Amino acid sequence: MKKLLCNSILIFSFFVITLNSCITDKGIPDYNNYPDDIGKLFYTKCSTPGCHNNVSKDAAAGLSMESWDKLFEGGKGSAAIIPFRHDYSTLFSYTNTFSDLGISNIPTMPFNRTNLTRKEILLLKNWINSGAPSRNGLVKFSDNPNRKKIYISNQGCDVVTVIDQETLLPMRFIDVGNTGGTESPHMIKVSPDGQYWYVVSISGNSLQKYRSSDDSFVGEAFLSVKNWNTLTISNSGQKAYVIDWNSNGDIAEVDLTTFAVTHNIGYNFPHGSCLNPAGDTLYVTQQNSSNKLYKMPVNDLSAYTEVNLFNVQPSSFLNAHEVFFSSDGTKYFVTCQGTAELRIFQQGTDQLLAIIPVGALPSEMSASVLHNYLFVSCPEDTTSFPGKRGAVWVIDINTNSLIKTIYTGHQPHGIAVDESKNLVYVANRNATSDGPAPNHSGVCGGRNGYVTFIDMNTLTLLRSEKSDKKVEVSVDPYSVAVRP
Repeated sequence: MKKLLCNSILIFSFFVITLNSCITDKGIPDYNNYPDDIGKLFYTKCSTPGCHNNVSKDAAAGLSMESWDKLFEGGKGSAAIIPFRHDYSTLFSYTNTFSDLGISNIPTMPFNRTNLTRKEILLLKNWINSGAPSRNGLVKFSDNPNRKKIYISNQGCDVVTVIDQETLLPMRFIDVGNTGGTESPHMIKVSPDGQYWYVVSISGNSLQKYRSSDDSFVGEAFLSVKNWNTLTISNSGQKAYVIDWNSNGDIAEVDLTTFAVTHNIGYNFPHGSCLNPAGDTLYVTQQNSSNKLYKMPVNDLSAYTEVNLFNVQPSSFLNAHEVFFSSDGTKYFVTCQGTAELRIFQQGTDQLLAIIPVGALPSEMSASVLHNYLFVSCPEDTTSFPGKRGAVWVIDINTNSLIKTIYTGHQPHGIAVDESKNLVYVANRNATSDGPAPNHSGVCGGRNGYVTFIDMNTLTLLRSEKSDKKVEVSVDPYSVAVRP
């Protein structure tokens, strides 16, 4: 009797364990790390045979929704979900059919099946706006405060696109500006220590500071509304020099800790700016019917000298746009939009070393120390690649000679080298109607631009399956900065 009782207890225990296991495994599915309500929606409407599952994803824009982790790998057209931003999440816009809930894209998903109900769309919208967390509450890309990132200012939508360096996918869209109107964020810079990023706008009234660990707003220095085009950060990260492109231009010196501002007014259309490697002299181009640039000691910006960038009597104006120093500090480069040239000068003596004809409207520059390359964006170059608009010119820094021209996309402007990834990030404005049609509607109207990637080993564009890899961002991407 005692033996029978023990056997009965063992059998009952095995039955309970087996029953609990079945309930855990099958009765209450975990939906591969999705919250239950979201998982149920996706498993019944999206991650189905012939659509967005691991088997069928190649015929469904490359997007698998079989698990939370797979969803954040995105598809052929970049990221599908942007945490906290349903308005920039294509998974939302391709399923939404309710105009009062947000933008819609076509074709409507689920493809050739019943549209999602209003209740389902609201569920999806609220989940994304709460960060699109996993069933355990994890928000994607929030686990590493030292994550390396790429920042792109989008002039058309007053946002900054944040791209994750590891996956090269957009991970956040951050609203910038404070006036409520269109401010057009023009230039973005990351502090030398990588802890902060800063942005100025051509129709804004401030220099804004954000924390790089979580891209949260820190504070701003109020400058008054002017045409703020560029900024340069001191080597210590304690000061910034912000440039107002006007006939009586202002060079505002900003304390980045206290946000105190000192205005220095009376310059002739100052535009591009940079510090020499020693950090004691600010170089500023004059862009408007001029052939000069300013050299200013940072301890007294009014005690400047002017450098004549023409060595002979000019037949036209250079309209110097940007200035950029070589890493060893021995020479500096000036993009001249009036003459479609790159001019190279000796530091110290300001001797003209070389003139390199480049494409129309040469704009931004970035350099690789490892490869000794200077990359120059020429957004209106229509001769290097007939039928296309824009090219990036690659210059050998040692020999001051052209190596190659690369078609990176329509109207390349912002450009930044990432030595650790061995890539160059190029923001292609795609602002004119002769550019490629965007894949998605812009949140604030206008045409979305995109980012492409130059492999510095081959000086060719990074490929993604059968085409050049490109990541669509927001309207008019203009400036690029890398968090080291």
